[in-house]
Amino acid sequence: MDNIAPMYSSTFIFAAKQFDDTFHRLDEAIATAARSIDGYLGEESWEDTGKGLVSNVYYWQSLEALQSLMQHPAHLEAKAAQAQWLNGYQVVISQVLRTYSDDKLKGLLPTAGLFALQRDSH
Repeated sequence: MDNIAPMYSSTFIFAAKQFDDTFHRLDEAIATAARSIDGYLGEESWEDTGKGLVSNVYYWQSLEALQSLMQHPAHLEAKAAQAQWLNGYQVVISQVLRTYSDDKLKGLLPTAGLFALQRDSH
């Protein structure tokens, strides 16, 4: 395996209740804050309508960059009030060991094409 800089992901999975204006304001403030942090690599969101779950994934160059978002006032405010809008959540922090693809999703996913030298032969 080639030497690559570490990359981390933070995945926020939740079951939604009813969202209000405060939720939408905080959600946008958190996304804007994340994008402004040095070390932010990108994000993606997924929804499993069958289970009623939403997954927001942020990618980071370092754990320090991720920690910057965790300490941001909008994130702390949303975390304190999450029970108003969420019917349960889970956060998964991971180190990304490698990605591989056929490069057809490059530009559509934040991790597509990041490790062009690391392709798996599958």
